[in-house]
Amino acid sequence: MKKLFSKIILFIFLISIFIFQNCSNISNTKKGQSTPTYSIVIHGGAGTLNQKEMSKEKEQEYSLALDSALTIGENALINGKSSLDAVELTICYLENNPLFNAGKGAVFSHDGKNELDASIMDGKNQMAGAVGGVTNIKNPIRLARAVMEKSKHVLLTGAGAEAFAKENNIEIVDPNYFFTKKRWDDFQKIKHEEDSIQALISKNPDKKFGTVGCVALDQFSNLAAGTSTGGMTNKRWNRFGDTPIIGAGTYANNNSCAVSCTGHGEYFIRYAVAHDIAALVSYKHLSVEDAGNEIIMKKLVEKGGEGGCIILDKFGNIAMPFNSEGMYRGFAKPNVRMVEIFKENKQ
Repeated sequence: MKKLFSKIILFIFLISIFIFQNCSNISNTKKGQSTPTYSIVIHGGAGTLNQKEMSKEKEQEYSLALDSALTIGENALINGKSSLDAVELTICYLENNPLFNAGKGAVFSHDGKNELDASIMDGKNQMAGAVGGVTNIKNPIRLARAVMEKSKHVLLTGAGAEAFAKENNIEIVDPNYFFTKKRWDDFQKIKHEEDSIQALISKNPDKKFGTVGCVALDQFSNLAAGTSTGGMTNKRWNRFGDTPIIGAGTYANNNSCAVSCTGHGEYFIRYAVAHDIAALVSYKHLSVEDAGNEIIMKKLVEKGGEGGCIILDKFGNIAMPFNSEGMYRGFAKPNVRMVEIFKENKQ
């Protein structure tokens, strides 16, 4: 009887060791497979695209620009820079490229000015900075980061933000720097249409918006998000969209995800889209794909909002949902890269 009891005890002991070792191996394997050394996702706007009207040459031009932006951010991450650095550098490139509605490519307001907005957020500690309605800042995303790191505030606007930029040696340019003939011609056409009686009865959706954004995960497992825009063509009364509003257009938290949005900003503000997505990941434990689809493809569609977003979690999982015809977008991970524009190529 004692021998039988001893054998049973030994058997239970061996089984326990086997289970412990296997659980440990599963945990380590999952951890190794789930966390890449870095990830970066970008967008160049949604809501301004029409595949039938875009030439193959123009499509290739946008694709090359997106690829160049990814390379800048990816190289920063490979070389050990932080996710904040990667986001800032990537968005600076997009702000300097007149193809996109941010910085040099910004659209014109009703008064014929370029009014720029940007925001950035650190997923490690939820520190954030944003600027709105600036007219002479070459790279608004750099000013947004300065607000985060060198002030007690989150959002600075207009002349005050520009004064803060001067005090902190952020590059200032003549407002004429932002002029591009294409944006000016688009502005003149839209202004004429909106001033006409036909505009009052038109049922066509508003497609005069665009944005650039980036979310990144660095080798230290920290997330960051940033967004920059010239806003809506022909906007009035110093209107802000969602871009400079933390929780609407930009959000980052290492415990959930990083989000950058693009689209009709009023809807993204009303429904706190960026934070809502992060909340679904955090509280309901949805995947970034399911959370993005729930808000972008369901909730916004039901409310009549158009646009999309890019999402990245601390495990490198990526989602890029959009409910418009297209969204300039792309991502890069170790040995993986993708750049797309229109819906039929959606991942």
